[in-house]
Amino acid sequence: MLTSIRGLSAATLSARSISAASLTAGLLFSAAPAFASETSSEAVTDSSISAELIAASAALDNNAAETGDLVLTTKVERANEPVDEAVASDFGGESGLSFSANVAFTTEYRFRGVDLSGGEFAVQGGFDVGHDSGLYVGTWASNLDEQTVGYGSTELDVYGGWSGDLTDGLTADVGVIAYLYPDAGPGDFDYIEFYGSLSASIGPASLTGGLAYAPDQDSLGSTDNLYLYTDLGIGIPDTPITINGHLGYTDGFLTFTGDSKAFDWSVGADVAAGPVTFTVAYVGVEGDAINDPGKIFTDDAFVVTVAASF
Repeated sequence: MLTSIRGLSAATLSARSISAASLTAGLLFSAAPAFASETSSEAVTDSSISAELIAASAALDNNAAETGDLVLTTKVERANEPVDEAVASDFGGESGLSFSANVAFTTEYRFRGVDLSGGEFAVQGGFDVGHDSGLYVGTWASNLDEQTVGYGSTELDVYGGWSGDLTDGLTADVGVIAYLYPDAGPGDFDYIEFYGSLSASIGPASLTGGLAYAPDQDSLGSTDNLYLYTDLGIGIPDTPITINGHLGYTDGFLTFTGDSKAFDWSVGADVAAGPVTFTVAYVGVEGDAINDPGKIFTDDAFVVTVAASF
């Protein structure tokens, strides 16, 4: 069990992106679009055209009459052949890489139900690089409440993995994330967690199930931590609104209960407006009075978030 809390996050297990998750997740990669080709004709009537050009044109017309081919008096050249990948890669046009960033302002930093900002406002953001193969790497950061959390004022997450479609409508995401606390005091605080999820979409509804596992580490009290979760999202047709539900279960070091087992939950709604998403959620997590006196970390709360991705 915890005497003080550290961040519990993964790119695909939260509203950070996600990316990840969202989170996400699946969330993800594009290549440069191909350019359409077009050919046009126009009559040449400029009186300054030389006799040589007129004679050449007549010769082409005679040849066309004999062969049945269509001859264009004037041809506008277009890029109508496949782009040479070696040349395009020199300019990054066909590199297969995509870049994205995200920023969020939230009334509290809550993850897996636990309050990591002391009930205060938090600023968060990250940057991701993906490849059209599905591979990605990224980083994400948030301020912490230095007085209550005890791991400095900043959480910095660095992660990498693979996300892609397994079948039509079924997406997988697997990876590893490192939780870093760069301005923490003396001691072991950083730790590593492995994560994976499956997401399915049916009409306006999406369902995600996943897990995150942190193996034995000194920063986890020489124990491990397992997190299981499921997320449900239902979009309201013809509106930018999505209703969301989340249920998670922790078994291990990262809890505030005597038996090291705890459920967390949230119910909320997202409203999308272009690249900006407004979220309102009611968030809760299990905790007991012995491990969290005064419910500093585990008190239920309404959380409002404004996030943008670009």
